[in-house]
Amino acid sequence: MHTPGAGLESRVLLDPADGSLGPLLRVADDRLGGGAGYGRHPHRDVDVVAVVLRGSVRHAWGREAVAGPGDVAVLRAGRGLEHDEIAGADGAHVVQTYLRAAAPGGEPAHDVLLRPTGWVDLGRADARLWLGTAGPDVPPGLRLVAGDDRVTATVGEGPVPGDGVVLVWQLDTARPAWAD
Repeated sequence: MHTPGAGLESRVLLDPADGSLGPLLRVADDRLGGGAGYGRHPHRDVDVVAVVLRGSVRHAWGREAVAGPGDVAVLRAGRGLEHDEIAGADGAHVVQTYLRAAAPGGEPAHDVLLRPTGWVDLGRADARLWLGTAGPDVPPGLRLVAGDDRVTATVGEGPVPGDGVVLVWQLDTARPAWAD
């Protein structure tokens, strides 16, 4: 049992509601204490891509999949669903990216990709995700760097110094029809 919102610290890194980053709606750096959750909540016509940096998260919907460190959970809300995400006993650190649905009105689905590295196939042409570590071979794009217990977001190219996990989003930033 968990108390919705108790033990949850969420820091919004990006919130471009104007369509300036194409399908990207929001990026959040979320930390949950052991057994903490978001509380049951609805989604509709949004794809949520969650990268677990530390700990584990159980997705309370459908087959109730668990995502651990390095895993990528992809929720496609489609025509709508209600769900919760609950941290394991040791808590969780998760970067969640919300994208406009690739298939609005579609069948809801949830998948967990086990510790992918490099380009992650999200099945959409307007948003690509790369997952790896800091170093010389990080591709250009919107970079989320998780190191020293902090996540930063910058657009860039070239090497990423230091240690840490790097997520790179390459987005089709043409102004989407929904933003007009």
